[in-house]
Amino acid sequence: MSTESHATADQPISLTAPSGIDREAHHRLDEAWLAAAWSHPTTRVFVVSGGRALVDDAADGRTELVMTPAFDAPVTETHRYFLGTDENGVRYFALQKDSLPGRMDQSARPAGLREAGMLLSPRDAGLLAHAVALENWQRLHRFCSRCGERTVIAAAGHVRRCQACGAEHYPRTDPAVIMLITDEEDRALLGRQLHWPEGRFSTLAGFVEPGESVEQAVRRETREEAGVTVGDVEYVASQPWPFPSSLMLGFMARATSAGITVDGEELHEARWFSRDELTEAFESGEVLPPYGISIAARLIEMWYGKPLPKPGTGAAAS
Repeated sequence: MSTESHATADQPISLTAPSGIDREAHHRLDEAWLAAAWSHPTTRVFVVSGGRALVDDAADGRTELVMTPAFDAPVTETHRYFLGTDENGVRYFALQKDSLPGRMDQSARPAGLREAGMLLSPRDAGLLAHAVALENWQRLHRFCSRCGERTVIAAAGHVRRCQACGAEHYPRTDPAVIMLITDEEDRALLGRQLHWPEGRFSTLAGFVEPGESVEQAVRRETREEAGVTVGDVEYVASQPWPFPSSLMLGFMARATSAGITVDGEELHEARWFSRDELTEAFESGEVLPPYGISIAARLIEMWYGKPLPKPGTGAAAS
């Protein structure tokens, strides 16, 4: 790797900074405790719908989740999820609804993690990631995979229980690898999917298959998508990615071949970039960087040696 490769390595990856929230999983089955927590005057609640919540842009530049006391929250019979308690003893709940509530002051706006994840505090980003992951799982797993009967919510939103056969189902998290591949000339391999905006390039990624190690997944996905073989694989960091239910496992890896043959399904195009070539492509607008909230941006920055340009800025930061 280049001596520049760790110039930005100490910067936190989005959605991974300590949130200050204790999830207190031991309380999830204690209905009396949950009822008392819900009714406490300091408890705060927000609504999640379709992966989005209301956020408010404060005058001082901060962006915050719109939260209310429990007694002001919309009514819901079952879709109430306990998310945890902060260091000050404040409990947090999310409510899953079919739509977001209106705001009398008109100052709030709906936003998902992609739009607001980098603007929210670690606490709010962590709460929203937790809530969105639960909402996605709840919407897609309403029936028992064992007997087909409808399941009911339990454990403050973290279990679905089948009353017909007794099976319990837990939130699903799919492991996926995401990797920055470099060759012997220390060029980076970036690809573009067909449905992405023109010019958007990012790292390669793919799901881990049954019976496969994450290192094997890195090598297989790179070979399948781009026709490039990979040798050494080094783990970097992970990132929750509830779109809808992934855990991204980030890697740096070294290619043992340079010839590219894209599969035409996962990847529409793939190219090797030197740092100078990537800078020129950013400045000309030929290449758009990946979304800043994604671990992909951080993996590229570790190799690139400086922050990637923000959307719409053109030139790379110096």
